[in-house]
Amino acid sequence: MESKFSETLACVSNLENEKRNLKTDNEVKKEVVTQTHKEVIDLRQQLENAQAEVDSFKKKLSNLEDEHSTEVNRLRRQLENEEFAKSSLERRLKSLEDELSSKQTEVSGLKNSVAELSSSRAGLEANYQNTTAQLETAKTRITELEEKTASQSAEMEKIKEKLNWEETERRKLHNLVQELKGNIRVFCRVRPLLGDEIQKYGSIQHLVISNDCSLELVKNTGEKDDIAGGLHKNMKYDFEFDRVFDQSATQDLVFQEISQLVQSALDGYNVCVFAYGQTGSGKTYTMEGGDVEDLEQAGMIPKTIKQIFESTERLKEKGWEYTFQASFLEIYNEEIRDLLATEKNLKYEIKMTDSKGADMFVTNLKIETVTSESMIYNLMRRARKQRAVAETLCNERSSRSHSIFMLRITGTNSVTTESCCGTLNLVDLAGSERIKESGSEGQRLTEAKAINKSLSNLGNVIMALAQKESHVPYRNSKLTHLLQNYLGGNSKTLMFVNVNPKEDNFNETLNSLRFASKVNQCNIGTAVKKVK
Repeated sequence: MESKFSETLACVSNLENEKRNLKTDNEVKKEVVTQTHKEVIDLRQQLENAQAEVDSFKKKLSNLEDEHSTEVNRLRRQLENEEFAKSSLERRLKSLEDELSSKQTEVSGLKNSVAELSSSRAGLEANYQNTTAQLETAKTRITELEEKTASQSAEMEKIKEKLNWEETERRKLHNLVQELKGNIRVFCRVRPLLGDEIQKYGSIQHLVISNDCSLELVKNTGEKDDIAGGLHKNMKYDFEFDRVFDQSATQDLVFQEISQLVQSALDGYNVCVFAYGQTGSGKTYTMEGGDVEDLEQAGMIPKTIKQIFESTERLKEKGWEYTFQASFLEIYNEEIRDLLATEKNLKYEIKMTDSKGADMFVTNLKIETVTSESMIYNLMRRARKQRAVAETLCNERSSRSHSIFMLRITGTNSVTTESCCGTLNLVDLAGSERIKESGSEGQRLTEAKAINKSLSNLGNVIMALAQKESHVPYRNSKLTHLLQNYLGGNSKTLMFVNVNPKEDNFNETLNSLRFASKVNQCNIGTAVKKVK
């Protein structure tokens, strides 16, 4: 027991020692755990700091990568630019090398040229000596020529004075010739067959033009002449005019005959050219032509305008300056209509400039100053759009009014102090027509009656003038009233009688030619130049 107790005590004692050791170890371990916990906390803090530092390094690394990528791209572009620049420089170097080679060849040629020039210098120096001697001779000659030029300048002034005098005399003689030809002249023009007319009639048989001034109208009556062996009798009518144009006559040929009258207008005289004839006889074509700027087909109005501006341009050298004022009207159903008017409902009346009726004018008529051909062409286009035309059985585009183009020409000469004022009237009369054949009715009938009445009054005026009656019925129509001074006053007047070539219109053609023949017999006296 005691041994067991001793063993137990020994065991207890060992256990207590072990307990103390364990307690000591536990305390040590607690300290170690405490210390380890602190270290863990420190390590965690260090780990967090390290993680923050890593994140910072990652961010810096990312930035560095971006910067590196940008720099790489920049360096790549720079390398490409340098490679391109290198390529350009290489091409430029090659070009310069070629140019250098060319220049070297050129220099070699220039050296040869210099050698040749050096060899010819002696010859040039000898030529220089000769040239110097010739120059001295030329100077002496120039002095002589200057003296001669001064003398010729004085002579030129005398010649210019003589030319101005001769221009004045030319104007007088030109207009004297026109007066000797007669102040009312009549031209006859036969238009050609057109379109279906050629197939229907073949050729013109009833109009025979024997010479430039004679025309014969022939009609086969169908009756037989016993004396002539049973042949059909022909009725013949002979007419003579100042000029007769057949169907082949061109616009240029016709204008050559009236161009002298245009010159008279520039010289200060009143001039009137008008076209008369049956509807469809070619009056408007004669006066206006086709397109006003088509010189080959252009009529008397555009050709007249062209001549006027060409003549005034030439006369500038002789001191003449001209101004032009144009107007364009029509007489429709015995009423005056302004073809250039922009205002409506204006009243137009024919008035005299003085109690003697020296000149006629139309109230409220639009007058435009023109300075070039193109301005007048535009004016004519505007007027043509306003002109009264309509289709009839006689003519698909029949003029239903009388149109009158008026150009007032004022000239002054700064050298001779002369001045003049002329008026040029170009008239396209409406065509006469038989109402039955034209098929006119309604408005067309009213127009036809007004046209025929005014043309009849024109005939009455011509008859009165031809018979030298004391009273001439100018005021019976607006047409004769407006043209009073050009029919029986101070004017140079030309009438075109236009003839329709269709044999069906024989009677109308005969009436037109008889009327024109009466006009040709009129004597209206001598025109007088108008001086401002």
